[in-house]
Amino acid sequence: MNLSRQFEPLSRNPHVLTILGNFWPRKYPLGKYPAERHLVQTDPETQVLVQTQFPACQPHGEVVLLHGLEGSGEAGYMRSMAWHALEKGFIAHRFHMRTCGGTERLCKTLYHAGLTCDLRAFLEQISAQNRNLPVFVIGFSLGGNVALKMAGELGDTDLMHGVCAISTPIDLAACAKRIGKPDNALYENRFVSRMRRRLIGTGRYSAADFRGLRSIYDIDDKITAPSFGFGTADNYYATQSSLRFLHGIRVPGLIVQAKDDTFIPFGIFQDPAVTGNPNIEILATEHGGHLGFLSRSGQRFWVDDAVLGFVQQVAACVMMN
Repeated sequence: MNLSRQFEPLSRNPHVLTILGNFWPRKYPLGKYPAERHLVQTDPETQVLVQTQFPACQPHGEVVLLHGLEGSGEAGYMRSMAWHALEKGFIAHRFHMRTCGGTERLCKTLYHAGLTCDLRAFLEQISAQNRNLPVFVIGFSLGGNVALKMAGELGDTDLMHGVCAISTPIDLAACAKRIGKPDNALYENRFVSRMRRRLIGTGRYSAADFRGLRSIYDIDDKITAPSFGFGTADNYYATQSSLRFLHGIRVPGLIVQAKDDTFIPFGIFQDPAVTGNPNIEILATEHGGHLGFLSRSGQRFWVDDAVLGFVQQVAACVMMN
C-alpha cells in the first residue's frame, strides 16, 4: 500500500526529534472546527473525557485518537492529527484515558497500558449512533498499545475498520527496561513526575506513597499493577502487552515505528506476532525518535500524512463494499 512520501527527517538525532516533536508549535485556526467536550459514561463508576470535532463537509469516516502516557487531547500530536483528519473530511474524537485531562476524580480506578474497556464502550456508543461511517482507532505510544490490544481482542468486528499505532511499546517489559537506561533519564523523570502528580490528584494517594519510587517500573510495581490485581509490574507487563494479542487482529492495521526510538527497541517488531499477521503493515523509518516524525520538507508532521493516507485508502474500500 503506497501510504506516503518518503520521510526526510528534520534531524537525524533521535533525542532532538523526540523533543522537537513534543514542543513544536501547532498553530491551527481551531474556530473552524469547534470542539465539543463531553463526558462519556463507560461503566457505572467511570466517566472519561472526549473532545469531538466535525468536518465542514459530509464526513467520510471517524477517527478516535488515543494519547500516550500522561498525555491528553491537548498534546501536540493529538491536535495535529485531529486537524489534518478534519481537513480530510473525518470526524475526530480525542479520547482521554480515565483520570486524564482533568478527570482524576471522575473514576474509581486508574488507567493502565492495556485497559481497553473504556475505548470499547465508546466505540459501541459511536456504533449506536448509526452514522454508518468507517471508524478508525489511532493510538500514540501507550495509546497505541491500547489500540492494538483492543483490535486483537475484537478480532472480526464492526466496531472498527482499521487501527493505527505510532511509536508503540508493544512489549511493555522491554520498553520499561529501555526507558530506564541513562540516556532516557530526562524523559523518565518527566513521566514519573506527571504520574505522581496525577495519582495524588485522584485523592487516593499521598506524597508518602511515592517515597522511593523513582522509575516508571517502580510506580507500576507498587501502584498500577496491585490496583488492578496484576500483583507485580512483571505480570502486568506480561499480560497487558499488545504483542500477545496481535495475532487476533482482523482489520487492516498500520504500525509506524522509528528504528532509532530511544524508548522502544526496534527488535520487538521482528516478533512473528507482528510479521506473521498479513493484516498488519509496518512502516519503519530509520529516524524519528519517539513521536518525533518532523519532516524537513513538505508537510511538517509527516506521520499525519502517512496515517491518514492509510485511513483514506481503507475507508474508500469499506465504502465501496
